[in-house]
Amino acid sequence: MAGILYLVATPIGNLEDMTFRAVRVLSEADIIAAEDTRNSIKLLNHFEIKTPMTSYHEFNKYDKAELLVADLLEGKNIALITDAGTPGISDPGEVLVQKCIDAGISVVPVPGACAAVNALIASGQKTGRFVFEAFLSQDKKERKSILNELKIETRTIIIYEAPHRLIKTLNELAEVFGGERSLTICKELTKKHESFIKTTFAEALNLFETDAPRGEYVLVIEGKSANELREEAEKKWEDISIEDHIKSYMEKGMSKKEAVKAVAEERGIPKRDVYSAAIEL
Repeated sequence: MAGILYLVATPIGNLEDMTFRAVRVLSEADIIAAEDTRNSIKLLNHFEIKTPMTSYHEFNKYDKAELLVADLLEGKNIALITDAGTPGISDPGEVLVQKCIDAGISVVPVPGACAAVNALIASGQKTGRFVFEAFLSQDKKERKSILNELKIETRTIIIYEAPHRLIKTLNELAEVFGGERSLTICKELTKKHESFIKTTFAEALNLFETDAPRGEYVLVIEGKSANELREEAEKKWEDISIEDHIKSYMEKGMSKKEAVKAVAEERGIPKRDVYSAAIEL
């Protein structure tokens, strides 16, 4: 009978966030697969966990996943941990999870700390709908593509960033979202110098002119409002009349009814306003 892969969340700073269940699962597992065994040994020693560890990280995630799946199929139980927080979130754990599911192996989450969720709930930004981007790609082409997508995002946006790249990223995001867009800068979550600053991009950049970034950051950014989307839609079509807009679709083979619907959606205006123009045609 195959073993179980446990995804065990560990503290992101404060060791008191370690759960009783996490300690038990790590103690009872046959193997702990850790992103950095040198870092994780400190955690295991603190909780007197003697389970043997093996490394599983970004640079061996494919080959090592095959070996771990083989161990699981032999009946061993494996606990996966990341450097801090929940495995599978912005780390190589997703590869192992996918391979386990493909092999019919049970995957059991052991919940706990997650920087993205902690930042969101304390940010003062809207929490009903959100999108998690983790660390933005360092590939210029891919990064530009992601930023273009985020430009029209209406949900709250969560981004991780390292201190040495924070100012560069804030400048890029300010260009995309505008200096007055609201964001919350969350620093050193659960640690001694934890802080939450709800501000704007313009104010944030001023702040870091005199106070160099230190520690790990999570940026929680307000999504684009419905009013902004409507204003942009109206501006996009201000150089073409509603009548000409309808005609352009009818010339492509649309019926007048279909053209009216398409124009109303694109311009973000009520259908009745477009119908009035369509009558003239």
